[in-house]
Amino acid sequence: QVQLVESGGGLVQAGGSLRLSCAASGRTFSSYAMGWFRQAPGKEREFVAAISRSGASTYYANSVKGRFTISRDNAKNTVYLQMNRLKPEDTAVYYCAAASLTATTVRGYAYWGQGTQVTVSS
Repeated sequence: QVQLVESGGGLVQAGGSLRLSCAASGRTFSSYAMGWFRQAPGKEREFVAAISRSGASTYYANSVKGRFTISRDNAKNTVYLQMNRLKPEDTAVYYCAAASLTATTVRGYAYWGQGTQVTVSS
């Protein structure tokens, strides 16, 4: 089992940047694929980005491709989401999640953090 804690959210103007972090407990972080999801008010939780256990493979939603970058540091038990050129439509609660295999769906992930709010003003 793994516990996840996100940080780094906040208020930023459109065009700005934020970096989210997700710290994982336990010694087996490198055995989990990791993902970032987001949920805006009144909307379904949606996939943002995922990274394989080694970090060699990454996947992105079309809406963030070219603007967001997912990375991980297995020595620090942490996964990151660098978000550049932010848009008002990126406003949401962002969640990190852990899975045995890399996935791009909510159902593919067994463990979730509590979320961190990202608000992009226009």
